[in-house]
Amino acid sequence: MPTPARSGLRQVVADYVELTKPKVQSLLLLTTVATMYVAGDPSIGLVLLTVIGGYLSAGGAAAVNHWYDRDVDALMARTANRPVPSGRVSPAAALTYGIALATLSFVLMSLTINVLAASMALAGFVSYVGVYTIWLKRRTSQNIVIGGAAGAFPVLAGWAAVTGELSGTALYLFAIVFFWTPPHFWALSLLMKDEYAKVGIPMLPVVRGEQETRKQILLYTLLLYAVTQLPFCAHAFGAVYLVASLVLGVGFIAGAVLLYRRADRQTALKLYLYSLAYLALLFCAMVLDAQL
Repeated sequence: MPTPARSGLRQVVADYVELTKPKVQSLLLLTTVATMYVAGDPSIGLVLLTVIGGYLSAGGAAAVNHWYDRDVDALMARTANRPVPSGRVSPAAALTYGIALATLSFVLMSLTINVLAASMALAGFVSYVGVYTIWLKRRTSQNIVIGGAAGAFPVLAGWAAVTGELSGTALYLFAIVFFWTPPHFWALSLLMKDEYAKVGIPMLPVVRGEQETRKQILLYTLLLYAVTQLPFCAHAFGAVYLVASLVLGVGFIAGAVLLYRRADRQTALKLYLYSLAYLALLFCAMVLDAQL
């Protein structure tokens, strides 16, 4: 039976891991690693260093987000038990931890990879903390449209880690993640509408209603489909990617059309879950195409 001290230590470790939002990080890291294998033939060591650096930067941004949003997190059932609003981690500790992780990421990646990759990871941190969390989230229903760039910077960091530069293909991958973010997040926001309304966060369903949100999801899904065809048109990828993007894109559009016609939580949840699988499978298809 664990002693109280050991149980307490486990809780502290669990809380500080939770501050980095590891579930969110998993998809970011997958797109980063996939991009690296599209860009070239990285060593395992380079991949590991990029993953560690990327996790530290994104984890630092998540920790600062926990610090800044502690007031609204305390009011929502979904987030009230997070480490900061619950009182298990002090606001000052979360802020210091987040900044320390981001600093460590930049130093590590600059010294062991290159400054460009480190700067792209840092840009993701600044975008998520400064642009999305502090500037946009509480001010406009377009918060996730502009702030969504934060989730797209990891692919640039991965590309820069392998090549030392950024290319047109890297920007296409950035655009894919950028335009994927709104329909993905809005599907989730439909499920969380009441909680966002309760704390005054102007997410699209709160400000413009669920019907308009479903319409915007469909429009952005169509736009995303068009963007995913650009790399093939630019000869960055071949037939494997084309087929995967077509099949996955048609599935995404079908789900968005169904959500537009059905105003129910189950359909929104299914589209949200599909969007996660969509991005992961699309990037895996890129790697397969690049390796053939």
